[in-house]
Amino acid sequence: MVREWDPRTASSDEIGSVLETLNAVLASDLPQDPPWREGSLREYLSEVMPGERRISWVAEAGAGPDGTPGRILGHVHVLLLGDIGVLEVLVHPSVRRTGLGRQLVLTAARRVYQEGFRSIGVEVVGDTPAVAFYESLGFAREYVETRSVLDLASVDWPALTEMAGGVGAGYHLEFCPGGPPDELIEAYARAKAEVRDVGDGELRPSSYDPQRLRDSLDTLHRRGMKPYIVLALHEQTGEVAGLTEVVVPAQHPTRADQYDTIVVQDHRGYGIDRAIKARMLLELRSAEPELVEVQTWNAQANEAMLKVNAELGYRPDREWCEYSVDVAELVHRLDRAR
Repeated sequence: MVREWDPRTASSDEIGSVLETLNAVLASDLPQDPPWREGSLREYLSEVMPGERRISWVAEAGAGPDGTPGRILGHVHVLLLGDIGVLEVLVHPSVRRTGLGRQLVLTAARRVYQEGFRSIGVEVVGDTPAVAFYESLGFAREYVETRSVLDLASVDWPALTEMAGGVGAGYHLEFCPGGPPDELIEAYARAKAEVRDVGDGELRPSSYDPQRLRDSLDTLHRRGMKPYIVLALHEQTGEVAGLTEVVVPAQHPTRADQYDTIVVQDHRGYGIDRAIKARMLLELRSAEPELVEVQTWNAQANEAMLKVNAELGYRPDREWCEYSVDVAELVHRLDRAR
């Protein structure tokens, strides 16, 4: 049975069942990734940015003979933002190839269509069954990143300390746990607005407006995701010349997520990119003693950042792809196949 589902009011047993399915999918498709924990999972699934909406459904097995609720074997949610619906589907490996995945996609696609959105996007991890699944539904690949992972046990910390001190004269670095101080928010937003990652994708939009940036940081905290920032400040002007962002999620605190790393055009060539990322790792070593790995995503055309990551010890892991499809065509295709 597929039914609409609200994680804010769901029982603890239902949250635990979704977690069980999520970790079964990870164990099958991404066995090197750490399993997720239940801490703040409810908030992770329910909290959104102002102006965005998330709608969820679950697929559950029939109730047991004693009336106990059935296990949740599938979960789909769609995040409505801008002019696109961003889809995420989980199907327990034990019930794959039964048509459940298609049923979940159709359920979400119908709602997106009814809401007046024209397209659906989805992140698809390379070398997993999701690639063939979404391509069979007519999704087309729009954008590709490389995910790289750094094993902190392999880091040469003395060399990293030297890299962190390698920023050019006239700049100094600041570590900002929790987010940049409010007096630097506008300068921070200007830096993000001026320089964007090469071939920036659409499904994880960054915040370039000061108020949206505040909202973004607030949403991260509410979702149980702790942000850390390292800034490179230009001493003469006080402007943010470079920045790097890492988030440590309560749901998988042994592996952090590296978000944007940006160096403003006029301040390139002074070793800022490598220095701020190295300083971040040094700070995380003491701030997050449970941390084991850091993962980051970069456009394949962004050769400069891929080179910096390699110098720091990151190793390419797999492709991370964005796919999209016209929602009306998707609904009609899936309806015809029923």
